[in-house]
Amino acid sequence: MNKVILMGRLTRDPEVRYSQGEGAMAIARYTLAVDRRFNRNGDENNADFIGCVAFGKSAEFAERYLHKGTKIAVTGRIQTGSYTNKDGVKVYTTDVVVEDQEFAESKNSQGNNDGGYAGGGYNNSGYNNGGYNNSGYNNGGYNNAPARPQPAAANDGFMNIPDGIDEELPFN
Repeated sequence: MNKVILMGRLTRDPEVRYSQGEGAMAIARYTLAVDRRFNRNGDENNADFIGCVAFGKSAEFAERYLHKGTKIAVTGRIQTGSYTNKDGVKVYTTDVVVEDQEFAESKNSQGNNDGGYAGGGYNNSGYNNGGYNNSGYNNGGYNNAPARPQPAAANDGFMNIPDGIDEELPFN
């Protein structure tokens, strides 16, 4: 089985090109800096720089939402290849062909990592203005519904779940 799971930060904005022809398809290339958890000498952490390539909708997603410094998780497969460069030297390549990519941290966490998302997060995304609090859950027939939990005050991007909420879930 050829399956790869990586988590790292983009070293630069994705480079996106489109194939020629009638059914032009987006092709995005980017490099992930993936920290090594441990090294043999117990010294400082090192990083591996791993080339990734995404096709179609995944490439369009990368073009629109991924930026230098963004921390993402990628699943895919390793693909090797080779070509002869202009000098007649055979060059061997290894890339991860992206099958799935997703954000690995909240927008607020990315603000300090040159991810292009300074500020933002749940508190500015409409949850408090026109979101859950003003969306009619307590009006129009939902008067007995429990209040929706509010986003966490911390900048981790996760909502607080009130104590005792598991007794109210229908699938216990």
